[in-house]
Parts: sequence; C-alpha cells; structure tokens
Amino acid sequence: MPRIIVSPLKSIGEMAGRHQAREMISLIAENHAFHRPGIIDPARHLTIAVNDISFAGRDGLVAPQEAHVNAIIDFAQGWQQDVPLLIHCWMGVSRSPAAALIAALSIAPELDEKALADLLRAASPQATPNARLIEIGDHLLMRQGRLVAAVKAIGRGADYAGDAPFVIAW
Repeated sequence: MPRIIVSPLKSIGEMAGRHQAREMISLIAENHAFHRPGIIDPARHLTIAVNDISFAGRDGLVAPQEAHVNAIIDFAQGWQQDVPLLIHCWMGVSRSPAAALIAALSIAPELDEKALADLLRAASPQATPNARLIEIGDHLLMRQGRLVAAVKAIGRGADYAGDAPFVIAW
C-alpha cells in the first residue's frame, strides 16, 4: 500500500526515522538551508525552491511553475513504493499537501480525485493545498478540472494549530 508522509520542516527527521522513509521531496523557499535526515538517500531527495504563493509577480518570491510540478511528477514516478515517500514544506499545510496529491495521482492515475482529497482532509483538518500547485498538477496530469474541484470541495483547512505531520495511504 503506497504511503505518503506529509510533514513540516521541523519534524522531517522524526518522520523519516519513524516511517523508515528513504525518499523525500522538499518544497522550500530559495536559499532556505536545512539538514536532510541521514536516512534519506541523497540521490532520492528532490528540493524544489518555491514559495507558498498562489500567483506570480510578487517581488523576490518564486511562484509554483510547470517545471516544479513536472519535477514532482517525475520524482514520484521513480519512487520505490515499498517504503513511504516523505514530502515536506515549512509548515506542512499548503505546498506539501498539494505535492502529495500530485504525487499520488502521478503513480496511481486510477484514483478518484474526490476520494483522494477526502482522504487528505480526514488525515489533516488544517491542510490547505496550494491552489497554484493544484491547478498546474490538474493540467499536467490531464485531470480535466477534477483535482481542482476536489480540493475546492474540501475547502480551506482549519486555522493552523501547530505542526501536525500526517499520512495518506491508499
């Protein structure tokens, strides 16, 4: 059963060790230094320098682009699914939940978008997937608006109540 662990940055070491993750996607602001957990294979660690914004044009900030989402899709398709994939961003609320949905659909295109979004919401009341990542993922994965609609249907997550890593599995 494929499992994706979604985590805030400060919990990646604990989550990698607890779940024995060897592969990781980091969605973090450009030049944001952090320590990759030793259990993560450096060759299977994708870092995407992107800010948590949903539109382009803000000075000094990097909005998600097709190249970023293509990198998530390509990385996920090479994931060895015998152990979980760890995906993190700064707080584990917006960029990483969006990337988790994109990764899941890239390896399991038969998944129903609404069921997957509902699974995400059940696992994390505070997740609010980044709308721009979701829109680009929907387009690149040829979901014909279904992923966007599914994420809109679960609505904005609850107010941030602290770091709360979670797992989605299907």
